[in-house]
Amino acid sequence: MTAILEKESSATPASAPAVAPAVAPETSRPRKTAIVDCDIHPLLDPKRIAHFLPQPWKRRWESGNRGSGVLGYWNPNGVSRRDAVLPDGRRIESDPKALAEHHFDRYGVAFGVLNMATFSHAVSPEGDYGSAVCSAINDVLVNDWLPVDSRFRASLVVSPVDPELAVKEIHRLGDHPGLVQVLMPAATQLPLGKKLYHPIYRAATEHNLPIAIHPGYEGAGVSILPTAAGQPGGYFEWHTALSSFYHAQLLSLVAEGVFQKFPSLKVVLIEGGIAWLPPFLWRADKNWTALRSTVPWLDRPPSEVVYEHVQLTTQPVEEPENREHFRQIMRMFPAEKMLMFSSDFPHWDGDIPDFTAGNFPPELRERVMGDTARELYGL
Repeated sequence: MTAILEKESSATPASAPAVAPAVAPETSRPRKTAIVDCDIHPLLDPKRIAHFLPQPWKRRWESGNRGSGVLGYWNPNGVSRRDAVLPDGRRIESDPKALAEHHFDRYGVAFGVLNMATFSHAVSPEGDYGSAVCSAINDVLVNDWLPVDSRFRASLVVSPVDPELAVKEIHRLGDHPGLVQVLMPAATQLPLGKKLYHPIYRAATEHNLPIAIHPGYEGAGVSILPTAAGQPGGYFEWHTALSSFYHAQLLSLVAEGVFQKFPSLKVVLIEGGIAWLPPFLWRADKNWTALRSTVPWLDRPPSEVVYEHVQLTTQPVEEPENREHFRQIMRMFPAEKMLMFSSDFPHWDGDIPDFTAGNFPPELRERVMGDTARELYGL
């Protein structure tokens, strides 16, 4: 295997050759808790997806017309790390055995959640087609990936464009022991608190599954615009502004009373950052105090609702020059029960366990690196 870089420096050109790590592998270091990685991206074989697709969607998929496309912003690093490659040229994340060896074994990951988050189909305005692709993806994960390694878990992917079909898919596979949450794109046609999506939440709670949202196709398909200000001018701008989608989606879920209607529902915000949460909730609590008559179903401050019902994954963890500033923010909300480690493997800006753990104060590390996720997913 080509050597995997421990953490790419922002000063290293994307074309620089991979350098073998100078430290021992993660698994050689003792730890108190089992690591749970809440965001790993497998690369599925398109032919296997086609195998599970009915006609006419199979013919469309095989033609290469697979979704709504992307905005075309250029990332000089690419999407995935260039060094996560096997000697025969295959990507590590394309093979379940290779993924188990080179990620789970290497870094001591006890459980990992496979998130198939290429959402061009899930934001497609053609709901029948997008939902059929989601079902085929779920079948590939269940048949080809989960049986390979007992540490694998996966998200059940649905398209919110057609909630009726999303509900049907949740009921079809929602009791599978290897599927631990329902995954949707953060980019949606309407804010997620709207009643259009409530049947999805009802179905998820009936199967005791959290709802997770993941970014990636903001501005494509039904998502309309990638920022509230319009079209960004490039990848740096688009990528930096992704957390703003989470502001809007989280506030919609709270303000529309979703958690009052579905009191057992849990929501996981994947890959949306962390440090924005406390000041965002301060503002929400302040405005709720003055405007609570406009949301009479919201029976307590928004922050209390969020603290009870919402988890966030760590990657991309903020990296201020003064690490103490980040740790101060961690003391401004119940991080010990809200944050869950994620590597985002094999993406270009992913984080390995040691890097992430080092950002958090010792009293939070066991919770963040595994305990909170084990409780949420019943691992």
